Amino acid sequence: MGHRPDNPMTMLQGPRRPERSPRPVADEDLIALLGTPMRDRTRVMLLLAALAGLRVSEIARVRGEDIDLGAARIHVTGKGGKQAWVPLHPILAEVAAGMPRAGWWFPGNSARPGQAVRPKSVSDILSGVMRRAGVPGTPHALRHWYASTLLDDGADLRTVQELMRHSSIQTTQVYTRVKDSRRVEAVGRLDPFRAA
Repeated sequence: MGHRPDNPMTMLQGPRRPERSPRPVADEDLIALLGTPMRDRTRVMLLLAALAGLRVSEIARVRGEDIDLGAARIHVTGKGGKQAWVPLHPILAEVAAGMPRAGWWFPGNSARPGQAVRPKSVSDILSGVMRRAGVPGTPHALRHWYASTLLDDGADLRTVQELMRHSSIQTTQVYTRVKDSRRVEAVGRLDPFRAA
């Protein structure tokens, strides 16, 4: 029996992954998290995730040169090398003023001199403080909080897409799912006697 020169498996579509809803950190959990004792560098990582929507890989690569304090913005290199300027929240701008103006904000250890910390280390550090604070979820839930809160507070979808650095608005639309409490509140406002 001979071998085929092509691979027939390449003609098959892969299974569709179910679209998962984002699970942002709850507001009260974020408050608890911010009140938890932690190292200064851990707090900066946490603030970059929650107040700038950075991914752990983006947090790991923040350099002093990426910060424009005059314009209160941070230059982010994201997935696929995509680059963008993201506004700095006033709290982050204040923190940034005390961080190094050049070089990695989060340098690697002695085994990786001159290099940035690994994204896995950022994830482990943030996961550890979340666990100590009793906050469920992953560090990415802080990014979800950023997007969900922006939308809840009235930012339009297109603006949030740009702030999240999503290529497609469909990726951002998952954050528009209405919370159960908002649905209950909306139904509670119905007035069947309003015409009377």
